[in-house]
Amino acid sequence: MRLIFYGADKEVTGSCHCLEACGRRILVDCGLQQGSDEYEGNRLPFYASQIDDILVTHAHIDHSGRLPLLVKEGYGGKIHATGATCDLLSIMLRDSAHIQEMDTRNENRRGRRAGKEPEEPLYTVQDAEAAVQRLVPCSYGETVQLCDGVKFRMTDAGHLLGSASVEIWATENGRTEKIVFSGDIGNLNQPIIRDPQYIAEADYVVMESTYGDREHEPIANYIPQLAQVFDRTLAAGGNVVIPSFAVGRTQELLYFIREMKERRLVESVPDFPVYVDSPLAAEATKIYSGDLHGYADEDTIRVIEGGFQPLNFSNLHTCETTEESRALNEDGVPKVILSSSGMCEAGRIRHHLKHNLWRPECSVVFVGYQAEGTLGRMLIDGSKKVKLFGEEIAVEAQIHNFKALSGHADRPGLLRWIGSYREKPRRVFVVHGEEISAEAFAGELKRRGFRAFVPNFEAVADLTADRILEEGIPPETLRSRKGRSKASSAFGRLFAAGQRLLGVIRHNEGGANKDLAKFTDQIIALCDKWDR
Repeated sequence: MRLIFYGADKEVTGSCHCLEACGRRILVDCGLQQGSDEYEGNRLPFYASQIDDILVTHAHIDHSGRLPLLVKEGYGGKIHATGATCDLLSIMLRDSAHIQEMDTRNENRRGRRAGKEPEEPLYTVQDAEAAVQRLVPCSYGETVQLCDGVKFRMTDAGHLLGSASVEIWATENGRTEKIVFSGDIGNLNQPIIRDPQYIAEADYVVMESTYGDREHEPIANYIPQLAQVFDRTLAAGGNVVIPSFAVGRTQELLYFIREMKERRLVESVPDFPVYVDSPLAAEATKIYSGDLHGYADEDTIRVIEGGFQPLNFSNLHTCETTEESRALNEDGVPKVILSSSGMCEAGRIRHHLKHNLWRPECSVVFVGYQAEGTLGRMLIDGSKKVKLFGEEIAVEAQIHNFKALSGHADRPGLLRWIGSYREKPRRVFVVHGEEISAEAFAGELKRRGFRAFVPNFEAVADLTADRILEEGIPPETLRSRKGRSKASSAFGRLFAAGQRLLGVIRHNEGGANKDLAKFTDQIIALCDKWDR
């Protein structure tokens, strides 16, 4: 029984882990790498056709964003997730594919002028549709038999609507091991969703550590402090621009803003206009406004049952078209703009930053984690100038970072989660955190008597013998390879195509000799053409 670490190892994005048990290869998450975490153009580090089952902890793209690529490259099985996660994935994967296609079109337009060969998107909307067709919903607390010897259960992780920690029981040679994958563990007292549910026992735990080295600000400061920023900015005639993850964070902010308006905390413009400028966020908000029984906390259920709409209030608008989006920066009316992406790496938010960053009367409010190497991280770290759409923009706007609004548990929250186990697991694998955070949290676990290990990318653990078989690729080696890989995305796609070809070959095992001979001749002819 082996565990292989394929992503978010001493990094935050690209979560992907593979459990080999009972003759099956079970993938837990298959996320997109973002910012400086991106490696070899997000190429899969394994053969897609060799994966038998997929379990998804939640819908955020850093946990789900390579599912269409997986299907594109030959995965033919089911994708298991909670019902709410399936609903969100159906819109998020399509949106991600649209961005992939749009970005590639823009790159190719520039590339043609420079005489470069055209590139292909990582995956298309058609690939995303194919992935969505493979979604299989389950409920919290439901035990699902995945195959002979392997079953799993989803437990509410309190991070996002439908988010889960995954409990897996695998039995080989009469011996059962229980492995828990935490997913992203939620912060306490978030609006709409419930607090994280705790798990009592496990032999092995794969645990996130995003905020493993720090504590959040007190939750009581959320709404008044945010209202003060709104009040000062709107009174000065500026816009409040909030780069917000379209799913989860945007809906939480709408919940807060509704309460802010009810309490009339923004005195300069009590009924200030709020624009949600993200078609994806608008679609996600419809899901959040549906039947939330089984997912929402008691306060939200009471609001809904009382006849109120927790995500609706006066002067709230959504922008569907790009023309509506552009108009937000042309009418001169001070407003609050919520737009994605949350790390400012793509989408309409980059246009809003271009039009507002240079204005000292404006504010940019960050309400989520900013991965290293992203534009959001640069702004938080104090960059005085940034480049947007080929133009250098001075940063004169006020930059605010509301760390307390994180959807991730902080260090005390993580310790509370791992401390819920009645007996210490045999080993805790610490993942999904920048190297400093992951190592710091692992050190704290060791001080508390846990056997903690921070794996490298492609590390391999033998769970039966409880030992590390392969150390994987250290971060410094990975960083040097990433520097080279940016110039070789075309080769990365070629390598991925080769992986897919091997998968197709394996799928044809046992086929008619006549067909196999024809296939072989075609491959030999192709090799003869390019072996030069």
